Amino acid sequence: MSEPAASPRLVIGRITGCYGIKGWVKIHSYTEPMENFLDYGGWKIQRRGGLEAIDFDAGRRQGKGLVAHIRGVDDRNLAETFQGLDVSVDGEALPALEEGDYYWHQLQGMQVWCGTEEGQVLLGEVDYLLETGANDVLVIKPCEGSIDQRERLIPWLPGTTVRQVDEAAGRIEVDWFPED
Repeated sequence: MSEPAASPRLVIGRITGCYGIKGWVKIHSYTEPMENFLDYGGWKIQRRGGLEAIDFDAGRRQGKGLVAHIRGVDDRNLAETFQGLDVSVDGEALPALEEGDYYWHQLQGMQVWCGTEEGQVLLGEVDYLLETGANDVLVIKPCEGSIDQRERLIPWLPGTTVRQVDEAAGRIEVDWFPED
């Protein structure tokens, strides 16, 4: 009998520097809102070719970012060894979303199709998303079989620009003009 596939790890932030002299670090959180970073557990960092567990035993918002204390790290010199490391959690740790809502990582890599008078055409695949304030934007990169080699920025507007997301098929259908 085979082992079940491990849940993917998702990077939720990066340790960007030290804060003070007692083992606290600055964290750039990729969660929304940023404080959600502190609500997870089972954090891990990638170091020396492997994953290492890390535990934040205290944390808070500080200015425009977060600061947290790493359990067992009580001086600045040791805290500096964590600078630049990504912090990840098990993908199953994310809360379930309502029908029709998606985490960005679920959309990345999906093919983006649009309908024309000639039928469906492949615009490319989702490379990443941008947060613009008004709405999120899909950054579409060309891929094998795409209509051309252009990068496209398509607003993430479900029900308007985004017609359908078929997660199982890895496909997003959009109402978009291939020339745009």
